[in-house]
This record gives sequence, structure tokens and C-alpha cells, in this order.
Amino acid sequence: MSRDRTAAALAVTCALLLAAAAIAPQWLVFLLALALAKGLVVLGLVLLMRTGLVSFGQGLYFGLGAYASALLANRAGLADAALMIVAGTVCAAAVAAVLGLLLARYREIFFAMLSLAFSMILYGALVKSSALGSTDGFNLHAKAFAGVALAAGVERRVFFAVSVLALLVVAWLLHRYLSSHWGRLSAAIRDNELRVEYLGASVYRVVYVNYVVAGALAGMGGAFAALAVGHVDPETAYWTTSGEFVFIAILGGTGNVLAPFLSAAIFEGLRTVANQYAPNVWQMSLGVAMLAIIMFLPGGLWTLLRRRAA
Repeated sequence: MSRDRTAAALAVTCALLLAAAAIAPQWLVFLLALALAKGLVVLGLVLLMRTGLVSFGQGLYFGLGAYASALLANRAGLADAALMIVAGTVCAAAVAAVLGLLLARYREIFFAMLSLAFSMILYGALVKSSALGSTDGFNLHAKAFAGVALAAGVERRVFFAVSVLALLVVAWLLHRYLSSHWGRLSAAIRDNELRVEYLGASVYRVVYVNYVVAGALAGMGGAFAALAVGHVDPETAYWTTSGEFVFIAILGGTGNVLAPFLSAAIFEGLRTVANQYAPNVWQMSLGVAMLAIIMFLPGGLWTLLRRRAA
């Protein structure tokens, strides 16, 4: 039996990222902060994909997390980053708990299209709401974290360091979950859910729990993204945003909990370089990368690391 090195890899990765939070230039901190925020969303999407489900509506919870954290600062006057992150996560989890009662009954294209439909409903509501800034959105600014005031110029580094710690905790917990009996049921449901029912397990319950967890992770990612950018707008809930998450999930694969964060960093780097040197055809560059992954690495980039380890 091969030794599981995921915990050690998580610790080393987080140590390197924390060092980057202290010494890296601001542009790199910003790029990595966005990558980690999207990686959290994709981590939940990977959980759904291991269950045999593909959601094109994670932008719903990403947008809910971003707007909930921003509204807490702008409307309630609670500009504490810790409270904003909790608010975004709880709001997304609560909505996922309600919608999951319906979506857990559907599979394949019906699940994908229903999740997309709910995401577009939120997008339409945000666009039509002048109180929420309509298509322009609005800015937000966190002045403290857990009651400690933040000096000007270090906020983004602090938020990035917190997102790194969140990565460590969430990825390790999800790794333990996937290694448990309940987590193995997810893969069994993907292969043959009828046999899982015959064994006495509840397919509906497993799918529902996985959907709520994925929604909570997307809300947390939305809150971190809002803090990093300092602005929210309806694009967070648009279908192209959900498509980005699916792209990143396919790019990295579902082989390990670190794969979403690796692929998110590569995705943000590719998009930044393509925007700079080919601003009119950067989408084509990403499309070529997607085709290459599907043709030569259908299991995602993580398969390269597996082959090297083997």
C-alpha cells in the first residue's frame, strides 16, 4: 500500500504560500489570492464530480458569498474580514441546504442545467437591483480582522495569509472525508448508485451533504475573492464564471485535494499572460489548453504527478 503524503504536501505548500504572503510583490499576492479563492470553489466542485455530478451553477454560491460579505461591511457597518468570511460561507451554505433538497434528486444534464438556472436567476436579480449597484456592483473595504485593526497596505497580505490557512484546514478535512466510508460512497454512487441503495446506504443523503459542502466552499471562496478584489458585481454569478470553475476542475483533475489549487494558479497565470500578450484572443488560448488537456491528459494535470511518483 502506497503511503499517503497529502498531509505533508499540504503543510509544505501552505508554508511556501505563507512565506510568499510576507515577501512576494503585491501583484503576485493578488494573483495567488484569486487563485486560492477559486480553488476553494473548485474543491467543492471536485467533490460533486467524484459523486458523478457536474454543476454549472457554482457561480450562484460564489456570488452569494461575495455579496453577503460585502453587504455586511457596507450595510451593517461590520467591516471585520473574519465576520465577512463567516457571513459569506454561512449564507451560501444556507441557500445550498434549501436548493439541495430539490437538486439532490436529479442527475446528469438535468442537475447541470438546474444548477445553471438558479445561478442565472441570481444574476438577473443582481443586475436589476439598483440598491446593489446593478451591473456596476459596489466596493467594499475590510478595516480589521477578528477585532484587530489592519494597517493600510497590509490588508491584502493578511487576507491572503488567512486564505492559505483556510486552504490547509479545508483541504485536509475534505481529504479525510473522502478517505472515510461516507466519502467512498461518493465514488460508488458515481459508478452505480442502484447498487449503493441495495447495500442499504442513502444515495439522496450523500448527494445532499456533498452539495451543501460544495455550496459552503463556493461561498467561502466568494468572500475571499471579494476581499482580495475589493469589489463585487453580478459577473460573480454569471454562467461564464461557473464555466471557469468547471474548466479549472477539468484542468487539474479530481485525483487529489491539492489539484484544484494547482490548476487554479495555472489558470490565473495563463489568463494573465494571455491578456497581456494576446488580449483579443485570450479565450482562444484557454480553449487550446483545454483541448490539449482533454486529448492528452483526460485525468487532468494531476496525473502527471501520479505518473512521476509511480
